[in-house]
Amino acid sequence: MKMTAGKCPLVLVVAALAFAQGSPIVLTFAPPASLTAKPGSTANTTLSVTVAPGYHANSNKPVDPYLIPLQLSWNPGPLTAAGVIFPKPETQKLGFSAKPVSVFTGNFNIETKFKVASNATPGTTTVTGKLHYQACDDRSCLPPRTIEVTLPVTIAK
Repeated sequence: MKMTAGKCPLVLVVAALAFAQGSPIVLTFAPPASLTAKPGSTANTTLSVTVAPGYHANSNKPVDPYLIPLQLSWNPGPLTAAGVIFPKPETQKLGFSAKPVSVFTGNFNIETKFKVASNATPGTTTVTGKLHYQACDDRSCLPPRTIEVTLPVTIAK
C-alpha cells in the first residue's frame, strides 16, 4: 500500500485512536445513507450497528442501574429527532452479573424518526449526533465510549 504525506488509510486512523484510548473498538456502524425530506414532513433513517464477536453492548434499557445504556442522540437543526427505536434486546446470563442482562450483539439497526422544520431552508446540510455505549465481554466491561454520527440531509423544495 502506497501512502503519501498527509494521507493515511482509515484503518490506520481507527487503529491509532483505539490504541490511544487504551481499549479495543468493538462497536462500529455504517455511515447512514443520505436523507431527502421536504419542509414540514417527517423522515426516517437507519443506523446499522455491529458489535464484534465475543462482546455485547448494554441495551438502551439495561436491567441494572449501574450499567450504561446504549443511547443515540441527535443535535437540533433543520431536523429534530421525534423518536429513536431500538431493536428488541437479548437477555444473557454473564459472569459479572448475578441476574441476566439486557444486551445487543452482532448486527442490529437503530431507527430514528425526524420531524423536518416547516421553515427548513432547501439545500444540502448535515445533522450530527452521538452514539454512546458501553461494550462488555462475558467477564468485564470496557470504558464507555461516544462515537460521532453524521447524517447527510437534502431539504427538497
